Amino acid sequence: MGLSVKVLGCSGSYSGAGVACTGYLVESDAARVWLDAGPGTLANLQRHRQLTEIDAIVVTHEHPDHWLDLAMAYVACRYFLDRAPMPVYGTAGTHALATALAGTDELAPTIDWRTISDGDRVRIGDQHWRFSRTDHPVETLAPRVDSGGRCFAFSADTGEDWSFARLGSGIDLALCEATFLHRDLLAPSPHLSARQAGAMAAEAEVKRLLLTHLAPGSDAPAFGREATEAFGAPVELVEVDKSYEV
Repeated sequence: MGLSVKVLGCSGSYSGAGVACTGYLVESDAARVWLDAGPGTLANLQRHRQLTEIDAIVVTHEHPDHWLDLAMAYVACRYFLDRAPMPVYGTAGTHALATALAGTDELAPTIDWRTISDGDRVRIGDQHWRFSRTDHPVETLAPRVDSGGRCFAFSADTGEDWSFARLGSGIDLALCEATFLHRDLLAPSPHLSARQAGAMAAEAEVKRLLLTHLAPGSDAPAFGREATEAFGAPVELVEVDKSYEV
């Protein structure tokens, strides 16, 4: 199989018409990881894998468009599915909010929560993950995943004072948020423009760049053109249910 990323949702900040918020399925030969659990992504996940097949969930930060379906996953695993405790990697802030929303004093034993922070490294099957704190109002962790000699990185949410370079060199495929066109960006911004995403990825010597997290109703072709010009190579906008080989 190698290393691949399937898009479960890619709508920025809130769900667009028929498009779930942020979520991806990162698959390799020996691991299946649900990365970010935005609203709508659990429904889309089940078109490809069941929760009983997922080895772990990784949540980048506590903003609701990136984790709300984690509460629904808790309900499914707690009351309906026969599976071992689900390992979940996320920030302390996300843990507190998820616990409250699930309506329980403790997510365990259904959820095996593992708090992560800047610089942490974890291994999930044959996937090696490392995390870097981004430029965002709450603690937000961008992951890098290495498996089978290939490398994938995800910006999570970030402003311009962060770069893929902080995750190291040799990134084969980068998935970067681009919430706005550059002309619409207000400074300072907790998000990137398509131009900033392209320039940042080029400076970090990323080999291939994909854009995600566009605000609903955006002029998608314009995002592609702006990012491509800054990156210096074609940039693709992700699509729900599409799988990208790293």
